[in-house]
Amino acid sequence: MATPTLDKADAAGTPEPGFADSPYITATFRIRRFNPEVSGEAVWEDFQLEIDPKERVLDALHKIKWDHDGSLTFRRSCAHGICGSDAMRINGKNRLACKTLIKDINPAKPITVEPIKGLTVLKDLVVDMEPFFQAYRDVMPFLITKETNEPTRERLQSAEDRERFDDTTKCILCAACTSSCPVFWNDGQYFGPAAIVNAHRFIFDSRDDAGEQRLEILNDKDGVWRCRTTFNCTDACPRGIEVTKAIQEVKRALITRRY
Repeated sequence: MATPTLDKADAAGTPEPGFADSPYITATFRIRRFNPEVSGEAVWEDFQLEIDPKERVLDALHKIKWDHDGSLTFRRSCAHGICGSDAMRINGKNRLACKTLIKDINPAKPITVEPIKGLTVLKDLVVDMEPFFQAYRDVMPFLITKETNEPTRERLQSAEDRERFDDTTKCILCAACTSSCPVFWNDGQYFGPAAIVNAHRFIFDSRDDAGEQRLEILNDKDGVWRCRTTFNCTDACPRGIEVTKAIQEVKRALITRRY
C-alpha cells in the first residue's frame, strides 16, 4: 500500500507557509530601455516574471537578462550593498537594486526601473559616472599630512575624534544621493552631495592637514553653497548617512573656520 504524502508541518501540525502553496507571484517590471545604436529615444518595455516576492529587484533583472532579453544592460558587482554599482530609480526613488525586496515595493502594480538622473545614459540602466567621480577626485579624498617623511609611529586618534567623522566614512560612491539632487539635475557642474560627504570625511579627520584646502575647493560657486537643503540626498542614501547634516557642517566650517 502506498504511503500517503502529507504537507510538511510544524510541531503543532500547521503546514509551513509557502510549502503547500507556491510562494511565487506574477510581477510586471517596466524598464526604461535605451540603445543609442538603435534609436535616440528611450522606450518603456514590460517583462512579466514568476518570482518570489522575497527576492530582490537585482534578482529580477538577472532573470530578465538570462531568460528573456540578453541585451538588457545594467551594472552590478557584489550584490550585497557594498560596491554601490547597481544604484537605479525603482518606482521613482533612488535605491540599490540588490537591497530592494520586491515585496516592499508593491508588486501588485508594475514596478518601474530606470537609470539614475542627472548623468548621461549610455545604455538602458547604465549612466556615465565620470562627472560624478571627477567631483570626488577634486575634493582630494585621501589623507594629507605636512610630514615629508614616512611616520615613525602610528598616528593615534581618540575614539571621540574618530566619531566626529564616522558617519561619512560609510559612503560607497553609489551616486544615489547626488543623482537625487535637483540642483545637480539642473547643473552638472555642482560638486554634489557625495563629493561633499567625502570631503567632510577628511576635513574633520584630526590626522589630516589639508582641511583649509578642501574648504576653499568647496567654497567655489559650484560648491556647498549651491545646496538648497531639500533632504533628497539623505532620503536616498542606502547607507543611512546624514548627508544634509554633513553638508551643513561643511558650510559652518567655512564660516567659522573651525573644524
